[in-house]
Amino acid sequence: MQLSSNKAFIRRPFLEGKSKLVVPRSLVQSPKRGKLNTEQNKKLSLKRVVDPPGPKAKAVVARDKAVLSPYNRPFYYPFVAEKGSGCIIEDIDGNEFLDFNSGLGAMNVGHCHPEVVKAIENQAKRLLHYSYTDFYYRYAVELAEKLNEITPGDFPKKVFFSGSGAESIEAFAKVTRWHSKRPLFIAYTGAFHGRSMGALSFTASSIVQKARYFPTMPGVYHVPYAYCYRCPYKMNFPDCDYWCVDFIDDYVLKKYVPPQEVAASLIEPIQGEGGYVVPPKDYLKRLKKLFDKYGILFGVDEVQCGMGRTGKWWAVEHFDVVPDVICSSKALGGGISLGATIGRADVFDWDAGSHCTTLGGTPVACEASLATIRVIENEKLMENATKQGDYIMKRMREIQERSEIIGDVRGKGLMIGIEIVKDKKTKAKHGEGAHDIIHNAWRKGVVAIGAGENCFRIAPPLVISREQVDFGIDALEESIKEVEKGK
Repeated sequence: MQLSSNKAFIRRPFLEGKSKLVVPRSLVQSPKRGKLNTEQNKKLSLKRVVDPPGPKAKAVVARDKAVLSPYNRPFYYPFVAEKGSGCIIEDIDGNEFLDFNSGLGAMNVGHCHPEVVKAIENQAKRLLHYSYTDFYYRYAVELAEKLNEITPGDFPKKVFFSGSGAESIEAFAKVTRWHSKRPLFIAYTGAFHGRSMGALSFTASSIVQKARYFPTMPGVYHVPYAYCYRCPYKMNFPDCDYWCVDFIDDYVLKKYVPPQEVAASLIEPIQGEGGYVVPPKDYLKRLKKLFDKYGILFGVDEVQCGMGRTGKWWAVEHFDVVPDVICSSKALGGGISLGATIGRADVFDWDAGSHCTTLGGTPVACEASLATIRVIENEKLMENATKQGDYIMKRMREIQERSEIIGDVRGKGLMIGIEIVKDKKTKAKHGEGAHDIIHNAWRKGVVAIGAGENCFRIAPPLVISREQVDFGIDALEESIKEVEKGK
């Protein structure tokens, strides 16, 4: 399949003919044990039974195609997960891989953490489900109290539990409209907030996610995000003096979006699907000041960047801003589906029955979440995210200096984006290059995924060790070199 250079790498399907395992030069195969070892990281070894995809994986993929919706899978490699522990995930053929994406950002405490598994098992024996939106149980109360404690803001808060990130966005849209009596919203280009019709209205990261779904929910106006590496206004930071914020005030809210009719702004403190884009330090602070001037609520989507991933509970904390509403999911449930919309208590002033859910905040999900929070606290995983993240940033920037195709390295904690370009001066996007890098890395034992049109993300579980980091970065470096050489 031939693609133009400006297409997102995820649009390029896996080529089975290129599936043979290619081992990094720094790795040696042990014929006796069938494990991959690094000379400098002797403690880390990954079992290799067969070159992926193995026969069992191929059989599952064939059956999958017959009975399941395609989702995103045709654009990645045929990895068939079977079991996991910590940062290691095993495929159905028995091959081990290093998880460099945390199950799409959901497994911050690693796969099958014993404390989380224990909490799930114990709760499953007591009570699986009884809708807390119609009756009561302590599990939801205890989790809400804990979330209110660890979220920014020294004021009373309330929580609405749901089943996913998209549902947490839906609740945000409804509660802010209800509270403000205003119909409109401000969102941002490059944003990903989910794919349900309401959440999709805020999303603006890829056309394929929106094509043939219009009309979506009306009243959402998008403005450019502070993507300084590719400034939409062709300006340079800091000389621009945050023109992207001034544009909202001077043009959007004065020319075509009446501010008195805007309920809220919804933003990712660090963009996820859009390319792991980190805005400059005062960007969110200036936005919050602007929206406060017009009585517009400030909501943040922490579905991917929250729960300790960036070295703090919430990415917004890096920017010294206290939001009115926070949306959370993914890692919140420790592997169990759970969403939460957390905000100022006075915002949640809607009438009983205005919004409910049957399976949001189940007892099992709440207990899994509480266990996840305890693990993050007790094992000091936010500190580890900062430590390992700083090390990854250092190594990747060293690789960037030697590389012809790494345009930008950015991130906070263990939320790191690598932007691939054809030329560092022109910054021409190299989507196929990013695609090939993550495919090559998979053949070397690292499960990584892309972001945006031409980026890949480094977002392993927060329990990752230095040995595992080195293994993953070695594999990525070899993969980058192969793309540079046209392999």
